[in-house]
Amino acid sequence: MNHTLLAPYAVKFNPFSPEVPVAALHVTSQIEYFCRRLLQLAQEGGFATVQGDPGLGKSGSLRIAQDRLAQVRDLQVGLLSRPQSGPADFYRELGDIFGVSLAPHNRWAGTKLLRQRWQAHLEAALYRPVLIIDEAQETAPAVLNELRLLSSTQLDSHLLLTVILGGDQRLAEAFRSPQLLPLGSRIRVRLLHEPLSPQELRNHLLHRLHAAGNPNLMTAELVTTLCEHAAGNLRILMTMAAELLDAALQREACPLDEKLFFEIFAVPPTDPARLAKAATTPGKRR
Repeated sequence: MNHTLLAPYAVKFNPFSPEVPVAALHVTSQIEYFCRRLLQLAQEGGFATVQGDPGLGKSGSLRIAQDRLAQVRDLQVGLLSRPQSGPADFYRELGDIFGVSLAPHNRWAGTKLLRQRWQAHLEAALYRPVLIIDEAQETAPAVLNELRLLSSTQLDSHLLLTVILGGDQRLAEAFRSPQLLPLGSRIRVRLLHEPLSPQELRNHLLHRLHAAGNPNLMTAELVTTLCEHAAGNLRILMTMAAELLDAALQREACPLDEKLFFEIFAVPPTDPARLAKAATTPGKRR
C-alpha cells in the first residue's frame, strides 16, 4: 500500500503495517525499563531475553531495543538473520556481522579471532558488542551453546558479548532442558510479553495513528470495538485495522467507523435455502 493511495487519509505511512518506523511503536513503561537494563548489560556483558506468545509484540520490542542501543556512540549492534542455521553457517554469519573472516572448519581459530575483536572493541568503547537473535526458539541447542562458550573467557569470569534472544514459549522450555540449562541460568535481563488489556491495545493503536499523522483516522467507537475484539493480541489488532483501511480505500470511506467494521467482519447470516439444498444433494448428507 503506497503513499499515493494513503494520501486522502492524511497519513505519512500505513500505521498498521509491520514495516512502520520505530518511532511509531508504542514504548510502554515495561519496555522502557528493559531498554535501560540493556544499556547497563552492554557495559557488563551477558544474556537477555524477550519472550511471549506469537503476536504480542516481541519483534517490536527488539526493534525498539536495537534502535536505542544503536544510538549509543561506538556501541556495535548486530542482528543474526538466520537463527535456524547450523554451527558452520552460524560462524560464517557471525564473522560477517563483526568483520572477521572465519573458517568454520577451524572453530578454535575463529573463536580466538572473534574474542580478540570483541576485546579490542571493549577496550576502546567500554561497551560489549551486542548480538540480537529474533525467533531464537528456532536456533539449534548446539549453536546456542557455541554462543555461550564463545562469549566469555577466563573461566566464565570475563564477558565479551551481550546477547539478546527473542522467542516464544518454546525458548523458555528449551532453557529448562539439561542441554541448555547452563545458558538459561545466565539470563540476566528478561522482558515477558503477556496478552494485552483493551486499554493497552488502545494505547498502541492511538500511538500508531498519532505517529502516522492522523489521530482521527478512526472514530473513537471503532477504536474501542477493535480493541475489544483483538483477543489481547497486538498482531490481530493491527491485522484487522489494516483490513479495514484497505476496505475504506476501495469504498473511499473516511473516517473509518463501526459501520465499516461490522460490514467487513460480521458473520454472514445463514441461508436456509442453501442449507436445505446441501442437505438433499447426494454426498452432502451428514
